[in-house]
Amino acid sequence: MNPLPAPPVLLPMTQVVCEVLPLVTLGPAKHGERRYVPLGGGTVRGPELNGTLVDGGVDWQILRADGVLEIAAHYVIRADDGGLIEVQSDGLRHGPAEVMARLARGEAVEPDAYFFRTLVRFTTGAPAWLHLNRVMALAVGQREASRVRLDFYRIT
Repeated sequence: MNPLPAPPVLLPMTQVVCEVLPLVTLGPAKHGERRYVPLGGGTVRGPELNGTLVDGGVDWQILRADGVLEIAAHYVIRADDGGLIEVQSDGLRHGPAEVMARLARGEAVEPDAYFFRTLVRFTTGAPAWLHLNRVMALAVGQREASRVRLDFYRIT
């Protein structure tokens, strides 16, 4: 008998497609290579949330010695009704060295060839979206040459 209850259900929420600008490295730091990726515009489409990305977000990263990329992205969604929603997304991306090298070169890589997951939290004062202040989501990511695709699943 399993002592753990059934896991929470994940409900499809939205898909974010974000344009990414060239990576900027700050060089070796105490925990690994410190770098960031400026985020451009993008689209947000799905059953629970639709809109666009506001230019100016940033994906802060640490590339650790073990090859794991720590991700801390921070950006804003403008919902179709004009409401602004802050997004904080923290997670990890890693995989076999040859797969990660292909990603770094901008090559197409199947998303199941590597791990790319983030935990997402929202903050907003927009009346129609206040419920998001109580939501956590799991994002499953796919890195492409000049954009990132994130499928958000609301954790129940």
